[in-house]
Amino acid sequence: MIRGPSASFEEFHGWGLQMYSQDQYDRLHEATLEVLRLTGVEVHLDEALDVLEEGGCIVDRETKVVKFPAHVVEGALSTCPSQVLLAARDPQYDYMMGGKRVGYTDFGCGIMVVDPETGELTETTNEDVGKTALLCDAMENVDVYSTAVVARDKPDSSYDLHMLEAAFLNTGKHVHHIDVSSGQNARKMFEMASYIVGGKDELRERPIVSTLVCPTSPLMLHTVTCEVIMESARWGCPINVLSMAMSGASSPVSVSGTLVTHNAEVLAGITLAQLTSPGAPTMYGSSTTMFDMTYATAPVGAPELGMISAAVAGFSNYYNLPSYVAGG
Repeated sequence: MIRGPSASFEEFHGWGLQMYSQDQYDRLHEATLEVLRLTGVEVHLDEALDVLEEGGCIVDRETKVVKFPAHVVEGALSTCPSQVLLAARDPQYDYMMGGKRVGYTDFGCGIMVVDPETGELTETTNEDVGKTALLCDAMENVDVYSTAVVARDKPDSSYDLHMLEAAFLNTGKHVHHIDVSSGQNARKMFEMASYIVGGKDELRERPIVSTLVCPTSPLMLHTVTCEVIMESARWGCPINVLSMAMSGASSPVSVSGTLVTHNAEVLAGITLAQLTSPGAPTMYGSSTTMFDMTYATAPVGAPELGMISAAVAGFSNYYNLPSYVAGG
């Protein structure tokens, strides 16, 4: 492929809170569109393949690889709202995402907890979900409660529903559910929330719950990911498409290379949401970090995570989308 020279190109040297220049984001965006158009993304849900094909994507039913023409991706981005309301049961805690406003939430989803009285390390329970929700409810600097731990004492078929109940009962703030097990359970969650606010239309106006999905790196939207994206879009509840790529393992070792595949995964999920329901509230998410090749771990406290999160916040501004990024 021939790539012509640029007439001019602005760039930054070193690193700062402004990770890249406008020209550099343009180039990363162009590279992302090239990956989406030429390599594509695996999509493992037939209903999602139908929606993407009807929306103008090129679908290979045998390999389940979807190739995204640039105009489809950019058309989907044009229908995304630039602001997303994360409504709360208590309206004083309503949080509006968008622009360069900064808010804070807790991290999740932990599966072990140290008992504060005995010091014993135990598996998390639904009671722990309620306790973490109550704690975040009392913390002035926490704007939104993200499900902090998992209800490992509940059945696999319904643990996420029990978690939502525990969260609703213990905080008046918006609940960002980051461990939804299926599209069917997502629908049940939204039904639960609709009973609280007074109906499906009222939930669309005041979404008191949002969801999070993670593409499977590299370049895959698995079954549950697609189900939750589509169900959230249909109900008008915010969906956070958050890549968790690892530089040097599931993505290129360079930060810029990782950002390209990260961006492709997130934009593929956002495109699916918008083709399912144009105008669906979406967030641009990241918990992408580097891969520690000595210990075979993905350290959340690594400097690279901060660098990538800063770049992702810049990407969200570039696309005029609300962002949700991990901190070190």
